[in-house]
This record gives sequence, structure tokens and C-alpha cells, in this order.
Amino acid sequence: MKIEGLWAWIFLALAILFELSGTISMKISHGFTRPWASVFMFIFYGISFTSLNYALTSIKVGVAYAIWSGAGIILIFLAGMIFFDEKISLASVLWVTVIIVGIVGLNISVKTH
Repeated sequence: MKIEGLWAWIFLALAILFELSGTISMKISHGFTRPWASVFMFIFYGISFTSLNYALTSIKVGVAYAIWSGAGIILIFLAGMIFFDEKISLASVLWVTVIIVGIVGLNISVKTH
């Protein structure tokens, strides 16, 4: 089944959100010592990879994976600060900014080709 146009991007967005949920669940699971968080981690990652698989029917793999992984890095960086009280350094903010610039640049270059 080929997913076309906007739907492919919606599936990519879902893949990103469920990857974020899976990573948060992984943190909460404390090395599989909390069963429900561990179960949710597998469910969320399963949904993420399934959604990414559908997105890849229309979006180039390099573009989709770069956006999926880059957005995931940015969101989990923010989630770590907000939900887990992780401290950040100026250097880490700088490098996350580089990731954001890369994602924007990639999207612009894809739309112009």
C-alpha cells in the first residue's frame, strides 16, 4: 500500500511522536524494572516503526530518516529537560540548534528538487 502526499508526512509525524513516547517509556522503565513502562516502550516503538514504514512509501528514505531521527533528538532533548530535570549546557544547545538547521535545510532542499 502506497501512502501519498500529505498522508506520508502525517505518518512521519506519527512516527516521530511515537518514537518520542517510546524513548520516554524507556527512561521510565528503569532498565525493564517497571513492567508497564517496558510494555509501552515496545508498543510505542512498534507504532513508530510501522508509521515510518508507511511514510517511506512516498518520502525518500534519506529525507524521512533524517527528519525522523533529527526531530526525535530535538524532542527527547526537550523532554529530558522538562520531564526529567536534566541540566543542559550551552554547547548542547548549540549542537541541537545545528540539528534543527540541518532539518530545515534538508526540507528546503527537497522541496526545490
